[in-house]
Amino acid sequence: MTVLNLQTPEQKDAPVAGAAMDRVIVRKRIDRRVLAAGAALAVLMLVLIWWQFAPRAGSQTITAERTTISTVKTGVFEDFLPLRAQVKPLVTVYLDAVEGGRVDELLVEDGATVEKGQLLARLSNAELQLSTLARQTEVEQQLNNMRSQEFALEQSRLANRRSIIEAQLDVAKAKRQYDVQAPLAERGFVAGKAFRDTEDNFAAQKSRLQVLEQGAKTEEKLQSSQLAQLRAAAASLQSSLAIARGSLDSLNLRAPVSGRLSAFSIEIGQSMQKGARLGQIDSPGRNKLVAGIDEYYLGRIEPGQKATLEVAGRIHPLKVSRIMPQVTNGQFQIDLVFEGAEPEGLQRGQTLQAKLVLGDPAPARLIPNGSFYTETGGNWVFVVSPDGRTAERRDVRLGRRNADFIEVLDGLDPGERVITSPYTGFADKTRLQLEAASEGTN
Repeated sequence: MTVLNLQTPEQKDAPVAGAAMDRVIVRKRIDRRVLAAGAALAVLMLVLIWWQFAPRAGSQTITAERTTISTVKTGVFEDFLPLRAQVKPLVTVYLDAVEGGRVDELLVEDGATVEKGQLLARLSNAELQLSTLARQTEVEQQLNNMRSQEFALEQSRLANRRSIIEAQLDVAKAKRQYDVQAPLAERGFVAGKAFRDTEDNFAAQKSRLQVLEQGAKTEEKLQSSQLAQLRAAAASLQSSLAIARGSLDSLNLRAPVSGRLSAFSIEIGQSMQKGARLGQIDSPGRNKLVAGIDEYYLGRIEPGQKATLEVAGRIHPLKVSRIMPQVTNGQFQIDLVFEGAEPEGLQRGQTLQAKLVLGDPAPARLIPNGSFYTETGGNWVFVVSPDGRTAERRDVRLGRRNADFIEVLDGLDPGERVITSPYTGFADKTRLQLEAASEGTN
């Protein structure tokens, strides 16, 4: 049997036992605007953090071991340029074959000391000998012909002089006869016809003398000019003959100056072409130094500039004797000569270290010379911060430099530190991050 519990409406609405003690909790939600502001703030903080620590376009991080950091100091700048110079003969005279030929005889060996005019070798050239003899014969024939013409002109001059002398004699005779007959003719002792003949003869002789003298003068001018031309031609032919004979003599190779013979490597039987280099003669005991210098210094070096060379503890003064301004591989060359006695024991081809003086010593701010200069041209450097963590690019003005130091004119103060090692790989940057403090600061 089923029992139904019927409740009245009042019982249905009545609260359940203990229900009066419970409360409905309403959940509170965060304002969306606050959430948006917080998210924006977080994003901004992330951006700031990234901007602070992210690498920049003009910045680069490098390790301290890659760099050499030097300190700007005050000191005395010695304006000199170290030179690597080679010992060479002061005077070198080259031996060339004036005429080609076959080597018949060698009279000296390479390395010998020779005197001026000493016979070194004999060459032979049959074709040249025949040609020279034919030329010599031709020249002598022309000289003989010109001598004959000169003799003929001289004979003509003598004949003119004889004619003038004879005419002068005839004038003198005619004048004496005229002087004798003139007073007699006035008194009637000489017939008028005879006196007139005497007078006419005297006048004719004087006219004849004038004509001969005038002709002799004209001929003398022509003969003098012709003789001068003949003598000039004769002198030219004589020179040509001397050259022809000299061509034969040039087959005998002689030393043009005294000195030490070198590079003389010809052999008997060897055929030498005309103009071939046979050897050279170097000045004995006299040397010079030849040095290559960077083209940067071309405008600062002049002939007569002083230099020094230290050998065995002694300083030997030098001076610049010649500058060869042609630049090859970034360098030009200069010749240095000794102002006093040369050091003993110098060997041709020996390399020595010399100093070229560019200016007087002067106080200056200095930084060690480094490879950075070739990349910046001395216009800017990387200056390290006091904490050693960063380096900033800074425009500077650098002046003179030697092998050890560079003169600072503007942009750096004593005590500041500069990167002096090569800037390869970061020369286009404006800021460097150094991972560790540099050790071994100069």
